[in-house]
Amino acid sequence: MLKPIKKLLSEELKGKFSKKELQLLPSSYQKIGDIIILNLKKDLWKYDNLIGKIILEKIPNTKSVFRRKGFIKTEFRTPQIKFVSGVNNTVTTHKEHGIVYKIDVKSIMFSKGNLNERKRIIKQIRSGEIIVDMFAGIGYFSFGIAKFSKAKKIHAVEINSKSYEYLLENIRLNKVGNKIIPILGDCAIEVPKLGKIADRVIMGLLPNCKEYLKYAVKAVKANGIIHYHGVAKKNEDKKLFNDVKQTAEKEGRKVELIKKTKVKSYAPKVYHFVLDCKII
Repeated sequence: MLKPIKKLLSEELKGKFSKKELQLLPSSYQKIGDIIILNLKKDLWKYDNLIGKIILEKIPNTKSVFRRKGFIKTEFRTPQIKFVSGVNNTVTTHKEHGIVYKIDVKSIMFSKGNLNERKRIIKQIRSGEIIVDMFAGIGYFSFGIAKFSKAKKIHAVEINSKSYEYLLENIRLNKVGNKIIPILGDCAIEVPKLGKIADRVIMGLLPNCKEYLKYAVKAVKANGIIHYHGVAKKNEDKKLFNDVKQTAEKEGRKVELIKKTKVKSYAPKVYHFVLDCKII
């Protein structure tokens, strides 16, 4: 059994690092395919190559180690990473519960923290449903639905041309071209073109996709479901439902909250929530 990363590194670096430096070692990491991405404190950046070499040696099936530098603040929130050790290649293939994702980790975020939510949605889908997956990315929600539910069609809409490129490639790799219809473009433009076709709309954009709610409401059939993602403090999550309610009312629709799910921590005292809302 693999030791926790902090314990593993502490054992290897004891005597080389000060007590303070040992305390700063990371307690977790992200493994995407054969790539490991570390969140290293700035005080340890000068040791990143040494830490990377230990990880390459001790963690199986690892070819490359990078560390995060932050995110480029654009609408696509592109990761900033620095090569640390191993093979300097940012493209990898990640396998997760029967789904294959090809991804370039320097260009596209990959959130493994949403796995339970992706599985939860699959269980709700009824035979013959038509899904609109807004902000589809490389297919995080679309592929599980296509492979493990009896949905009829998934319209996967993505504005980022790089993500769309991998969405197309992943459709091929997962052999789901008969179910997923990829659409390159802005959801504000492309979703209204579809008309009122959706039994279910997924709105998986964080931190907020409030401005797109009206397009989701227009697209969903009577008694269809919108899965609205957003972030809020634990005692302020009612604001998220109010966003849906107010938007639905402006469109002459009513809304019923079916379920609220706390997915994960997003920031200190701030959480990622998903609201399952029936639009009547």
